[in-house]
Amino acid sequence: MKILDQLKTHAQLSNADVCELLDISRDTARRDIIKLVEEGAAIRTHGGIALPFFKEEIKAYKDRAASASTQKLRIAQTANAYIAKGEVCFMDVSTTVRELCAQVREKITVYTHSLDNAEVLAGKTDIDLHLLGGKFNHDNRFFYDETQALQLNEIYFDKVFLGAAAIMEDGIYFANREDALVKKLVAGRAGKVFVLADTQKFNLTASFRGMEFSDIDMLITDESPPEQLQPVMRENGIEIIQTAGEE
Repeated sequence: MKILDQLKTHAQLSNADVCELLDISRDTARRDIIKLVEEGAAIRTHGGIALPFFKEEIKAYKDRAASASTQKLRIAQTANAYIAKGEVCFMDVSTTVRELCAQVREKITVYTHSLDNAEVLAGKTDIDLHLLGGKFNHDNRFFYDETQALQLNEIYFDKVFLGAAAIMEDGIYFANREDALVKKLVAGRAGKVFVLADTQKFNLTASFRGMEFSDIDMLITDESPPEQLQPVMRENGIEIIQTAGEE
């Protein structure tokens, strides 16, 4: 009851918040959280708990895509300028890359494991669209099957456009292991690898590394990366394109 009372004020709590609130161990906090979730009184979040109506944390991927920010749109428009007719491209599962799919006008071939990308591209008759199959991940709206993913080893991509869940000190991270494996595969099969990410991604963490900085050719973002990451990006020859302030 104390956890629920606190949630009514703060809408979400981390595991550490619960431990401090009740002066209990992490194991005890985890059991309390599981009980509240099982009873439908709350939902799990990454590293904590939230009320079911806390929209900013729990709204679905498709809803987040519908409210894409101006920054994401500018990043997508900038990336679109690098796509040329006849190219074979991979489009990642990402709200920003979905915006890129909406911008594409050239006649190209696109491979993707994203249901949302496929929905956008399906109406473009000039796009030769290939949707990878497999089990559908409802949270992040992508398909994955190991056999399907390994077929990517038989394809050379002119351009690969990838999102990011988090940009950390040793590379690009994602929330799902299978998704990270797809990124790793396509990044190694591309003439040029683009990462499309707004600067919020520099302030987040995620569990699974999909790429090292040495895998990336260009980062398109809305503001300059944090100072501590700039030297490693320069060392790896990453071209950084900033869209902030563009009209």
